[in-house]
Amino acid sequence: MSPITDVEGRRLPLTRLDKVLYPSTGTTKGEILHYCAGVAGALLAHLHNRPVSFLRYPDGPEGQRFFTKNVPPGAPDWVQTAEVPRSREKSAHQVLVQDLPTLMWAANLVVEFHTPQWQAQEPGRADRLVFDLDPGSPATVVECCAVALWLRDRLADDGLPAFAKTSGSKGLHLLVPLEPAPSDEVSAYAKGLAVEAEAAMPELALHRMARALRPGKVFVDHSQNSAAKTTAAPYTVRARPEPTVSAPVTWEEIEGCADPAALVFRIGDIAPRLERHGDLLGPLLDPGRACPLPGP
Repeated sequence: MSPITDVEGRRLPLTRLDKVLYPSTGTTKGEILHYCAGVAGALLAHLHNRPVSFLRYPDGPEGQRFFTKNVPPGAPDWVQTAEVPRSREKSAHQVLVQDLPTLMWAANLVVEFHTPQWQAQEPGRADRLVFDLDPGSPATVVECCAVALWLRDRLADDGLPAFAKTSGSKGLHLLVPLEPAPSDEVSAYAKGLAVEAEAAMPELALHRMARALRPGKVFVDHSQNSAAKTTAAPYTVRARPEPTVSAPVTWEEIEGCADPAALVFRIGDIAPRLERHGDLLGPLLDPGRACPLPGP
């Protein structure tokens, strides 16, 4: 029998809590659920009103992994969903993680949380811009930091504030709060800046994905601004060899990064960081901080 837990009045079966998901650290499923509950305030704020896609890895990162946008079978009837357009003729329903019971139900499935750059009530109208800075070996997050600083300053030239988080894998994500704008316009603007970054730092930055070009450089991935794409949510645990988290970071940490290990954060690091810094991505949630997308 699975233990039944009461979460804010919802009865949830939480299964196999002693199962080791991360053999390298001995981290169990129960510890992952405990982490999600402990940072729920910040995590839920960034999931709110965004249709969630799940990268599921029920047997740990080394087991089978599969990406799903549809509502998982057996979802409780109290889990909220949103109708999401997939094409001109079709739409689908995706989960909205609006409260702690839904968060814990989803975490029990063992998932990474991924969200689009738009909210459910305005599909395809982005309220944030994102760059995914992805290093090609032997480049690391240290090189990503150099590119991030260039992008921060270039965005500032256009009156746009940038905020940063680790990807929870090898790179960095930069995020900008926007007044809602069509995703295709945000994508075009982001691509233009990625091209500029490559022109300014040809030895370091790359705006094309071609694998042959990647070694030693940072791919400035602008594609996640597409309405159909998603990005790992802030504070989500990643399906990596260790239970690393996509963690907000300060610009001081980016400026001072000389060792890739300095920007690796695991589940045990996040609650103390929230106590020390608060939610460093809080400005993304403040409509007063949103800026208009620069014109052509």
